[in-house]
This record gives sequence, structure tokens and C-alpha cells, in this order.
Amino acid sequence: MSGPTRFALVAGGGTAGHVQPAMAVARALARTHGPGSVELVGSRRGLERTLLSESGLPVTLLPGRGIKRRLSPRALVDNVLAVAALVLAAGEAVVLVTRRRPRVVVTVGGYASVPVGLAAALVGVPVVVVNVDAVPGAANRLLSRLARASAVAWPATALVRAVVTGAPLRPEVESAAAAEPPRPATDPLARAALGVPPGRRLVAVVGGSLGARRINEAAVALAHRWAGRPDVALYHVVGRRDFPWAQAQRDEGADGEPDGLWYRQVEYEAHMEQVLRAADVLVGRAGGMTVAEVAAVGTPALFVPLPGAPRDHQRANARVLVDAGAALVVRDEDCDAARLDAELGALLAEPARLEAMAKAALDLGRPAATEAVAGLVEGSARRRRS
Repeated sequence: MSGPTRFALVAGGGTAGHVQPAMAVARALARTHGPGSVELVGSRRGLERTLLSESGLPVTLLPGRGIKRRLSPRALVDNVLAVAALVLAAGEAVVLVTRRRPRVVVTVGGYASVPVGLAAALVGVPVVVVNVDAVPGAANRLLSRLARASAVAWPATALVRAVVTGAPLRPEVESAAAAEPPRPATDPLARAALGVPPGRRLVAVVGGSLGARRINEAAVALAHRWAGRPDVALYHVVGRRDFPWAQAQRDEGADGEPDGLWYRQVEYEAHMEQVLRAADVLVGRAGGMTVAEVAAVGTPALFVPLPGAPRDHQRANARVLVDAGAALVVRDEDCDAARLDAELGALLAEPARLEAMAKAALDLGRPAATEAVAGLVEGSARRRRS
């Protein structure tokens, strides 16, 4: 692990909701200090192996795996292995921090954040915690006690020394949030880029990078239910896991009959900023980054929070926008075609209501959050000795 010194180590991962803010903050710091000044630290078992390699920044991967939150012999064995991996990662993290001598360590939650954050505190390097969910996870709750500051996405997030910055956004989403015309009007250029015919209301359903089977099943059934509607377009981001199944369920020729529903399925959407700008309403899970991006761009949303999420954080994320009048919530067990038809049908029939939801979302959004977090990190960094 020998190598050059760094201005910052940015650690965390395991899910896209951790990796995306880590990359956003790291890139913002690298723009100021140079591309070799910031190093990303993730887990060998998470999504980081693929996602962080695309960042253009130095990357180190540590051993680690998540703790299973259930009681079974298999879970017990997995948790013993997880603790062993954490101990090994802690040793590697101490060596990494000692050799890189960063002026600050940023943690975003997830597997790798704990050993790196603890190692930084052990050797006296300032720690800044970045938390994108309304309810913080175990890693961030632990590390916030040792941190110089905690950058949080929403007010009332229960972390020590919390500073409300908003959630760090991907550059393309920041650009979408700042684009003209601002929401609540949908963007005709974004709609054209997605291939959506003019003159239709657009519902975007997002199943996630892998897929959310309950949402995907409801969306496919909704497409059948709306087959005769020439006034609606349905853009369905299925996810890699469910895409073959969803393709087998759809009607032939459903990409755009002039006298019926325009329905398109895609396996993965690389330009979610276009979806956010184009959609009259978005249906999806309520992960921290999704909620922050919806608010920043001003997209009305119907959230289906993931059941069983740690500390029910997705329901808490959604509640921030629901309480402001910017979104609706449907429980996962209630998410079917009939319920989506009722909720979305009522929204699409009331353009004024959609406009009010878009404005309420924009009032909550923080499109400059990445720079705010970077500024907090800069202010917290240890001054280099002369």
C-alpha cells in the first residue's frame, strides 16, 4: 500500500446509494487539489469494483461484507466471517491511512467506511461523515461520534455535529437541476432524447439498477391495463435482474401504437437526469440519492419504499417529500396495477396538482449540495505542518 500522500481519502460503499455520493465528493475535491490528491476506498465485495474504477481516481479495495440482520445458522456463519473481514480491513486501513497521510477522511457509510474512519480517528486525521438518508445507518451513527462534522441531506437527521448540506449529486443531475426551463415544466428535449411522442403524459417507472420485482410486476400489469390510452407514455427502467422476465411479459409492438399506450422497457438507464427532466411523475424506491435527485430537479414522485430497509430509512426518506406535498407513498405490499392506476390516474388528470408537487420538490432540493459538502470537508481538513 505504499504510495503518494493524499489530500483526502473518501471511503464507503456496498450499494449505489453509497458509491454515488462518494464519487461526487471525491471528484469535487479532485477538481481543487488535482486528480492524484483524492483516493476512493471501497469494499472488494461491493459494487465498488466496477463503479469506482470508472471514476478516473485512485482506488483501494478492502475486505468486508455486510452484517445479516436475521437469525439463522447461515446468517450466524456469515456474520462471523463479516467480523473477521472487518478486523482484517481495520488493519489494512491503519496501514493505508498511515502511508497516505491524508489531511482529511470522508466516510459515506457502508462496509469500508468503518475501518477507514476508525483508523483515521486513531492516528488523529479529521473525519467528515456524509449521510444521504433521513435516518442514518449504523456506520454513520458510530463514526459521527468521532467526526469533526456530519454533512446531512435533511434537517433533523440524528447525527452528532450535523450540518445540513444536502446530498452530493452526480454532475449530470446537478446540470439537469440547473437547466432551463426549470421544472415544473417537463423538458421537451429530454422527452425527445428518450423517444417519447409529443402530446402525452409521461410516467417513468424505475426498478433500480438490479430491479425491484414488486414495482416491475405492477408496471408491466399497468401497461396492459393502459393499453388503449393514447394520452399516456410509460418509460420503464426495469433493471438487469428482471429485464428478461419483463420482456417476456410485454405485448408485441408496445413501443408506440398511435391509438394506444406508448410503452418502452429498458434494462438500464445511463441518463437518469433526462428521465427526471422528462417525466410528469416518477415511480420508484425511496433511496436517499433518488429522493435527493427528485427534489433537486423538481420531479413529482410516487415512492414505494423498500420493506425491511435498515431502520425503515426509505420510508423516512419518502416522508420528507410527502410532508412537503412533493410526493405520494404506496406501501410495497399495496403496489399493484390497480393501485398505480388509481394514484397515477388521479395525478395525471390534475396538471395543477403536478405543478404544485414539482414546486414543492424544488423548494426542498439542494442542487449545489456537492460543493457544500466539499466546502465542509475543506474547512475540516487538518492543516499541513510547515
